Amino acid sequence: MADSGLAAPSGFDLSGRVAVVTGGSSGLGEAAARALAGAGARVAVVARRRDRLEALAGQIDGLAVVADLSDWDGPAEVVARVCQHLGPPEVLVNAAGSIFSRAPAEEEAVDDIEATLRLNLVAPFRLAQQVFPHMRAAGRGAIVNVSSISGHVGIPGIPQASYAASKHGLSGLTAELAVQWARYSIRVNTIAPGFFRSEITASLYDQPRSAEWLRRNTPLPMSADAGDLAGAVLWLVSDAGRYVTGQTVVIDGGWTAR
Repeated sequence: MADSGLAAPSGFDLSGRVAVVTGGSSGLGEAAARALAGAGARVAVVARRRDRLEALAGQIDGLAVVADLSDWDGPAEVVARVCQHLGPPEVLVNAAGSIFSRAPAEEEAVDDIEATLRLNLVAPFRLAQQVFPHMRAAGRGAIVNVSSISGHVGIPGIPQASYAASKHGLSGLTAELAVQWARYSIRVNTIAPGFFRSEITASLYDQPRSAEWLRRNTPLPMSADAGDLAGAVLWLVSDAGRYVTGQTVVIDGGWTAR
């Protein structure tokens, strides 16, 4: 094959940078951690499932940090451990999140609402606060929050009011932090995935009726997995995206463009 004379952009190189990825034991968190490590970053993966987390950390030569981010002190303890073992973080990917209730909005329990907001919105904010002084000292930094199209549009047949509120809140938090911290060259963005195959959504893809519903409502003629989202994370945290901040990037196969 003839040499095209073209090379991959150097802006994606993360050599020498320390990254923290939450939700790292599966799904998008795991895919993002692998992508960042592949670009040269030293990656700390954070989650509650020790076995899977340590296995991943071994594969990417990273650091496993077992933590419950719903605990108010969890974010500070995570960042302190990362600094001790890898160095000050310049990249944060807030991929941890969960749905605690499938009840209709009028029936959602207060405990479920609180748990959803603590993990999906408060924990990313607290982590951002903890990495901020290290990024400011470095003179650069990049934060990516993981939202959802549920924070932008209602999904018929899938009640998730507190989840949607928490994910929409991430976009507001992203815009505000981006403006406040721009003077320190700290960029803050959000990706909002649509449906993609994961542990949580496996039943949607495996059941004929719901699989057909997904196909019918997704303009692109293919299904997605976590790897289809990791490239956007790499772009946003690397110098390739150095002039992008305060944005919510929707990655949904065209779902919300209909």
